[in-house]
Amino acid sequence: MEKISGYIEHIIFSNRDNGYTVFALTTDTEETVCVGALHAVSEGESVELSGEYVVHPMYGRQFSFSSYSVCEAKDEEDILRYLSSGAVKGIGPSLAKRIVDAFGTDTFRIMEEEPEMLSVIKGISAKKAQEIGAFVLERQDLRKVMVYLGKFGISNGLANRIYKKYGSGIYSVMETDPYRLAEEMEGVGFRTADEIAMAAGFSRESEFRVKSGITYALSSAVSEGHVFLPKDLLIDRAATLLEVDRDYISTECDNLCMEKKLSVKTAGDQVRVYLPSFYRMETQCARMLLDLDIVLDANRARIAQAVDAIEDEKIPLEEKQKEAIILAASTGVSIITGGPGTGKTTIINVLINYLMQKGEDIVLAAPTGRAAKRMTEATGYESSTIQRLLGLTPGAAGERGFSYEYNEDNPLEVDTVIIDEMSMVDLPLFTALLRAIIPGTRLVMVGDTDQLPSVGPGSVLKDIISSGCFATTRLDRIFRQDDASDIIVNAHEINAGHLPKLDNKSSDFFMLKRDDTLLIQKSIVVLVSEKLPKYVNAKPFDIQVLTPMRKGPLGVESLNPLLQRYLNPPSPQKAEKEAGGVIFREGDKVMQIRNNYQIEWEVTGRYGIVAEKGLGVFNGDMGVIGRIDDYSETLEVIYEDDHRVRYPFSDLDELELSYAVTIHKSQGSEYPAVVLPLLTGPRQLFNRNILYTAVTRARKCVTIVGSAETVRRMVDNAEELKRFTSLDEMIRQIADIDQRGAGL
Repeated sequence: MEKISGYIEHIIFSNRDNGYTVFALTTDTEETVCVGALHAVSEGESVELSGEYVVHPMYGRQFSFSSYSVCEAKDEEDILRYLSSGAVKGIGPSLAKRIVDAFGTDTFRIMEEEPEMLSVIKGISAKKAQEIGAFVLERQDLRKVMVYLGKFGISNGLANRIYKKYGSGIYSVMETDPYRLAEEMEGVGFRTADEIAMAAGFSRESEFRVKSGITYALSSAVSEGHVFLPKDLLIDRAATLLEVDRDYISTECDNLCMEKKLSVKTAGDQVRVYLPSFYRMETQCARMLLDLDIVLDANRARIAQAVDAIEDEKIPLEEKQKEAIILAASTGVSIITGGPGTGKTTIINVLINYLMQKGEDIVLAAPTGRAAKRMTEATGYESSTIQRLLGLTPGAAGERGFSYEYNEDNPLEVDTVIIDEMSMVDLPLFTALLRAIIPGTRLVMVGDTDQLPSVGPGSVLKDIISSGCFATTRLDRIFRQDDASDIIVNAHEINAGHLPKLDNKSSDFFMLKRDDTLLIQKSIVVLVSEKLPKYVNAKPFDIQVLTPMRKGPLGVESLNPLLQRYLNPPSPQKAEKEAGGVIFREGDKVMQIRNNYQIEWEVTGRYGIVAEKGLGVFNGDMGVIGRIDDYSETLEVIYEDDHRVRYPFSDLDELELSYAVTIHKSQGSEYPAVVLPLLTGPRQLFNRNILYTAVTRARKCVTIVGSAETVRRMVDNAEELKRFTSLDEMIRQIADIDQRGAGL
């Protein structure tokens, strides 16, 4: 570790979000380019840096520093140089000289303690003098906070965000309840707050720690898809996390409920604990669904005649399909569910035709951009994501949350809303959708309940159907079975608990039997890079490897660098960036792994002119790295429809390589060909539901590489990961209350 000192001659680049700065430092002997995180420091200031010299492949020799300290001004020359740099708003070189001539080495003290004295200088009013004093004090505050938070192991980037949130109030937060950081700061979880609190001297049995740990345990369950946890299970999870006595945790859990920071409900012998917002969401969804479910057209015979006329013109229908259309046209809420090839798209197309003949306004939507695009292709009518339909509006930069333009105060002005891929819709998104739909509007939900549930919390589609309160059509017949793809036939066989045909006599469903991990990996590389692109007339990047697991030799964390090595190898022409142990390279296939409502995308036309702009990239969106710029510390990803997003290097934890993705992340997508490595793994991930979902992601070809016995075990394993949800019960309870109130 070396140390160098000097004054900052010129700041070449600075990232305000993470503090990454490139600047020229003038020392006693030379001018050196320095790179690192720098906060609240300006041109003209003297600093001491600790780090090492490195050689950048493009920019040459630099000093990369890991820590720094600001040196006090030694003389009038140092003060003049700093003020002349423009570091203090409103002070230029000539005014800086007049100030230093008047106050000399006492200049900074005057600015901090007696700024009103600056008004004696020509060109500085009393108001401007106070503004200068306030600015200087704020800079001093930030520096002190950075040093203070650094004692607790907090990085410069996080410390800067904490200061923006709390200002000088951070001292009180750290002294009383540092766990507030986990509740109030985006990107700060319980574990980070716990480390900070332990460093600050808080007890393991601190009331703040236990309450925060309980909330974190419940929030973690929500991230797994649960809406509530049974109290005993919540206490078990919190006890494991906190290593604190269960009785103490139970007491604090009760206190949180009394403080209304948690909601509790008893169902039979089970005590359920919810985060209050999710309890409200389920209750509100149940109420709003029942309010929507009114008779819109009682003349079903007339609807049937109109459907028969459309059928005669264009599309043959079977009785169950006709019944689904009649139910959807006549009721406020209806559900159409079934597997691939069962005629869901045909029903949607006829329904759209019928409603348009009536002159109705119809909107189509799906939970993801890829699912919306597939819906557009299948119907010929424009579809959008649900978020875009509702007019997603992010909160202010640096703040949590977002809002929607369309809501209960500004509902959608349409007659019918048709949602596809409903199995992917989670509870928060569905709540937002229902808030924007008023009674009298028709809601038609289409999906496959045998697919994996949503990535987010809830089991919305299953619960609505399970409630038994709404018109539901279950489709189970495969149409044109003689011509049907073996992918569709085998998907239904799997769903019925039957082993699919693995004799390789099919033209689109294959089994390569391998019992060795290395052989499976080699087979995957050959399939993706050579065999399948030719077979399905696609590019290697279009072939998707799907796996049940993240870990292990056949999980995404091992397969992605392997496939990257063959599909996008290192090259002097391709820049790359290492982040979190992952190498990102220009040309890599990547996926966004969490919703980001703040980030901006743009579409550029000829000559790089921006043609369209928007906000938001969502969990599961896939794209290709277009450019990595070390100078600006950004990485550009090109998503579908040429949406280009620039990520600061500090945000690369939002991306991961996606040559291989988990089957859960593939929901709503369709690929020309899918490769499934299946050998061994945990029983909860190797089940029928997982296999069925993976197979139904392929359009032209499925290739399973691994063990036929593993496939058999997956088909036999009908156990799904249990989600704790209660929307179905709430619907039935409210419906029962409504009926009793109506005297039925």
